[in-house]
Amino acid sequence: MDYHSDHQPRVVIIGAGFAGLGAAATLVKHGVTNLVILEALDRAGGRVLTHKPFGAAALELGATWIHGQKGNPLYKMAKERGLLAEEGSNMVSCQPASVTPEDYFFNEQGKQLPPSQVEKVTCFFNRLMSQINQEDYKPECESWSVGEYLDSEFALSNLSKAEGSESIYEWCKRLECVDEACNSMYEFSLNQLSLYTALDGPFYNSLGSKGYQGVLDVLIDQLPSNTLRCHKPVQCIHWEGSSSISKESKHPVNVVCADGEQFPADHAIVTVSLGCLKERASTLFDPPLPNGKTEAIQRLGFGTVAKIFLEFSEPFWPDDCAGIQLVWEQGPESPKGYSDGCKKQSWRSEWFKKIGGFDCVPMHKSTLCGWITGLAAEHMETLPESEVGEVCVSLLKKFTGWPVTELRGVLRSRWHSNPYIRGSYTNVPLGVDAVKEQMALAEPLPSTYQRKIQQPLQVLFAGEATHPNFYTTTHGAYMSGIREAERLIKLYENKAQPRL
Repeated sequence: MDYHSDHQPRVVIIGAGFAGLGAAATLVKHGVTNLVILEALDRAGGRVLTHKPFGAAALELGATWIHGQKGNPLYKMAKERGLLAEEGSNMVSCQPASVTPEDYFFNEQGKQLPPSQVEKVTCFFNRLMSQINQEDYKPECESWSVGEYLDSEFALSNLSKAEGSESIYEWCKRLECVDEACNSMYEFSLNQLSLYTALDGPFYNSLGSKGYQGVLDVLIDQLPSNTLRCHKPVQCIHWEGSSSISKESKHPVNVVCADGEQFPADHAIVTVSLGCLKERASTLFDPPLPNGKTEAIQRLGFGTVAKIFLEFSEPFWPDDCAGIQLVWEQGPESPKGYSDGCKKQSWRSEWFKKIGGFDCVPMHKSTLCGWITGLAAEHMETLPESEVGEVCVSLLKKFTGWPVTELRGVLRSRWHSNPYIRGSYTNVPLGVDAVKEQMALAEPLPSTYQRKIQQPLQVLFAGEATHPNFYTTTHGAYMSGIREAERLIKLYENKAQPRL
């Protein structure tokens, strides 16, 4: 679409994650170049952060996987530009929460669990989760949490009678919390889990030496110079009805940054995280958001998934080991463990019990990565890094009995502590209609349901939380940004049509 320079719509994009960059790249592709991206952090990427603390190979502190291949625009982009890991290399993983024969399972008495027993329990769990994802569960359980349903089905199985199987099953639920970004599977709605659409094809857990940053760079390179402005946190977005916008203004929107700089615009695309909206929505918009949108922000969940990277002087685990998994007698995802945790708030004193285990990191032969979620992860972020490392080493010694080598470095993510992010990705709590709330969250301002709108699409919303099928994913964020850019493109195409 060809826009004359004097008729170019002015667009301000707030947030430079995949949603913001996707929106910007799409607008530029269609000839809209009068735009700016305001990013509060000192870098683009949002919840994508490729880091190289222990050498030349990349570690992902944020998003780790390209989720599937068929219909995934980020997979296509990475493949076309040679950014994917080679097929068959140890950098490719078929599933983020998969269990292989190379995973060593230990209980807290230091005993390695039989792989055959682990396989029986994990296969049962995976079949059950697959059925839930296909809405193949008992109708009378529709209002239950995922955790309640999982427990009821396990109790009916023969596995429940085998010693130690219940603890392995608890480990499975703990691991599932990572995939769902929830504090507990007892807090995730059973009847909403099937809304997420998984794309066909394996997951890539590494994208070569450039990591996820390589995919970000593809989008950043498509932008005109000076489009991206970092260190520019937004204080307020003024739109129709704001007393700060004069009637003589040529632009219906005015974005004011914390440093006082103002960006008048025809349209603002808000791509900040749901966690940030939960904390700041009440002051970020003038006039305030409509009730329906405010309620959607409050009702949808936004959980924390954290990583703990441990670099050792040399590997102390066997060459065939893919990960060291920790099985507790009374873990936090057992019915009693969850109940006690709620009563005693034990995520503070026993935060480490939420760690599922420590996986070997591709291309980092002496590094392990632990995963932890929910309130325990949020508490972990507040602790000194050295303390986190000491606790993790103690766990490894206690469970494996192996001679643990010198710990040389600790690196952990801190997404909840980040004031502009406040978590990792979206989940659906009990009693929430996800599609209804996500549609409300994605609805532009002024609403398209209003009959008379003088200046439509003043404030638009994108981000993984606004995508009903691909929430929690990078491609969901990216596609939501394209969706909002295409709204604007369609608006101006319609304006350009001759009247009959």
